[in-house]
Amino acid sequence: MIKPIGSDQLQPRFVADDAERAALAKEAESLPSVLISSQAAGNAVMMAAGYFSPLKGFMNVADAMGAAEKMTLSDGSFFPVPVMCLVESTDAIGDAKRIALRDPNVDGHPVLAVMDVENIETVTDAQMATMTDKVYRTDDMEHPGVGAFNSQGKIAISGPIQVLNYSYFEKDFEGTFKTAVEIRDAIAKNGWKKIVAFQTRNPMHLAHEELCHMAMDRLDCDGLVIHMLLGKLKKGDIPADVRDSAIRKMVELYFPANSAMVTGYGFDMLYAGPREAVLHAYFRQNMGATHFIIGRDHAGVGDYYGAFDAQTIFHDEVPKGAMEIEIFEADHTAWSKKLNKVVMMREAPDHEKEDFVLLSGTKVREMLGNGEAPPKEFSRPEVAEILIGYYQSL
Repeated sequence: MIKPIGSDQLQPRFVADDAERAALAKEAESLPSVLISSQAAGNAVMMAAGYFSPLKGFMNVADAMGAAEKMTLSDGSFFPVPVMCLVESTDAIGDAKRIALRDPNVDGHPVLAVMDVENIETVTDAQMATMTDKVYRTDDMEHPGVGAFNSQGKIAISGPIQVLNYSYFEKDFEGTFKTAVEIRDAIAKNGWKKIVAFQTRNPMHLAHEELCHMAMDRLDCDGLVIHMLLGKLKKGDIPADVRDSAIRKMVELYFPANSAMVTGYGFDMLYAGPREAVLHAYFRQNMGATHFIIGRDHAGVGDYYGAFDAQTIFHDEVPKGAMEIEIFEADHTAWSKKLNKVVMMREAPDHEKEDFVLLSGTKVREMLGNGEAPPKEFSRPEVAEILIGYYQSL
């Protein structure tokens, strides 16, 4: 199986031993504590689950700047984005060297992790601006990722963490939320050697389904891991539980038995386009995938990124040898009226736009809200039925 990044074994930050975890939880209740942001909580969950391995905790400013500017930390290791614990005030913790981090996303704000504090630093406006520009390629506060990153505060608390739980993800998405460790174990149990991963924050329509089949066939893969984001999204995106139901129905009906796993991970979407695509590849290698599908405008939002920037960044900016995972570069896929099947648009040079079945997101949402299923060339009827139920409940 493909090795994790930077190590022969995953280094998850979750405290797996029950007695050790109970003792840590008891200690945590007596420690000074700080309520962290949703973004920081998602980062802690990703470290706990092994996706960010071998990262041991939140970055100091020097490492965060290195990640932003050249995807390289002070010790020379690779990481594609800053992973920071930013707060507005440290009054509650003072100069304590061991603190509890409280979860903003669970009622009562229970302790999520314990940190050994190495540094408390103030991030300058210039440093925030540089990180924002390098990661998001824009300083527009209307960009959901830019807004979230810049609204956390400018005091960075850094140091290694020990994580006590997986926030709300394990309970709310039982059976879907999986750690990188669990996915690796499942891949090994299935006997899969070549595995392609597919990222989604949306339900999968026919074009997405067929793209996965194309990748599996062309790469001669043993298995597919559909890996959906379960954390916070922007307004208007379909909730994870609805998306989960729709995807599971599609896999049940249209994929051979034991060929695809439906899983999810606990993280808030950054909408950082190319840089987030690299992060996605990073934790897909850690979960055991040998290949990763990146299509048109991967992890993008609005018109902030070029259609294929999320593919070219792997050739132009990612340090050589940083990752072993291979990228399956895909174009937009759609139903061809000429060929009566889903194709990649670049592989149909004799087609005009009107030769494809293309529907805007707005049009699809309007149809579903009216109880009308999109054409079968766009969406499986069983998937559409689930989505109609959601939109008509709004």
